[in-house]
Amino acid sequence: MLSFRRRPTVETERMTLRLPVHADYRAWAGLREASIEHLRPWEPVWAHDHLSRKAFTNRVYWAGRAEQTGTALPMLMFRREDNQLLGAVTLDNIRRGPVQAGTMGYWIGADFARRGYMKEAVQALVHFSFAQLDLSRIESACLPENIASRGVLEKSGFKYEGVAQSYLQINGRWRNHVLYANLRNDRRGRTDVG
Repeated sequence: MLSFRRRPTVETERMTLRLPVHADYRAWAGLREASIEHLRPWEPVWAHDHLSRKAFTNRVYWAGRAEQTGTALPMLMFRREDNQLLGAVTLDNIRRGPVQAGTMGYWIGADFARRGYMKEAVQALVHFSFAQLDLSRIESACLPENIASRGVLEKSGFKYEGVAQSYLQINGRWRNHVLYANLRNDRRGRTDVG
């Protein structure tokens, strides 16, 4: 017997966050391609086939499996008024047992940056993670000079926790990252940002 379960969606004031589907390919590839200069300083080097339909198909299958097994929740961000794809926010590396934590990453298209969309998406996914997934801790990391990303995290309740040396390869180089965390029951108050 086939079992159909509802795929998670998260509604915000202006957006719907949902898993990618095959029909999103053109919008996704177009937005990524149009935003390459905006994204390049903050992301790993793209594979030669990064924007191909096959690579996106693999991404869709991975997203479905990851959500179903509870290891990740990769959501595309769509503006509700016109169904425009704006970017993506992913809760990945979900750990259970005594940890109950996940790691959040995100990107936004160049034309939609600095309009509050990412803060809205991050806050909504954090709330969903605590209320629906019963997580206790959401972690995120960004390059120290990425002021916009740090602002999103700090305005979304994340607290600075330190620096990880050579944390990720970004734009072809191993780079240090500043680490942030948002706790479900956070009593730490403000922290000084490094």
